[in-house]
Amino acid sequence: MNRGKLHHTEMKILEMNRLWKSRPTRPAQDQEMTPTSPRSPSRRSAPPRATREAGFTLAELLVVMVILGLLAAIVGPRLMGAVLGGAKHRTAQTQVANFAATLDLFRISVGRYPTTQEGLNALVADPGGAAGWAGPYLTKSTVPVDPWGNPYQYEALSDGAAFRITSLGADNAVGGEGENADIVSDQ
Repeated sequence: MNRGKLHHTEMKILEMNRLWKSRPTRPAQDQEMTPTSPRSPSRRSAPPRATREAGFTLAELLVVMVILGLLAAIVGPRLMGAVLGGAKHRTAQTQVANFAATLDLFRISVGRYPTTQEGLNALVADPGGAAGWAGPYLTKSTVPVDPWGNPYQYEALSDGAAFRITSLGADNAVGGEGENADIVSDQ
C-alpha cells in the first residue's frame, strides 16, 4: 500500500475529529438524548425542572372553576333579569304598535274605530251593528295579553276618530318607572 496516501487519509480523519470536538454545543439540558449517543445515559432522564413546573395543577384549575361558578350564580340572574325585563317592555311596545295598525284596518273596513265598549274584541269577533266588518283582523281567536299576563286597555277617543291602547307595565298599576312604566299609544 501507498504509505503517503494512508498518511493523507489519517490526516483528514484527525482534522475532522478536531473540528467535531471544537464545534459549539448546546447546554446539556437541551441536548437530545439518543440511544446511539456516547454521552447519553442508558435510560432517558426526566425533563428539566422548568418544563415540569409550566402549567397549572388540578387544584388550581378547580379553584378557578369554583370562582367562575360563584360569579355566574351571583351575576347571572341579575343580568338575565335586566335583559328579559327590557325585552318584555319592548314586546309590549311592539304589540301596541301592531294593535294600532290592525285598528287602522278595522277603521278602513267599518269607517270608524271600535267603541270603548266593543274594545279590542272587535278585532276578533263581529261586534254587531258594524257594517262592513271584514274580520277577524287578528290571526288568533282571542286578543293577546301583555307580556306580564294582563289585558291591554282600549279606550275610544273623540267620537271614534282616535283611540288609546294602554299596558300598565309589570306592576299593572297606573304610572311607574322602568319596567313598571305604562306603555301608551295615542292616536
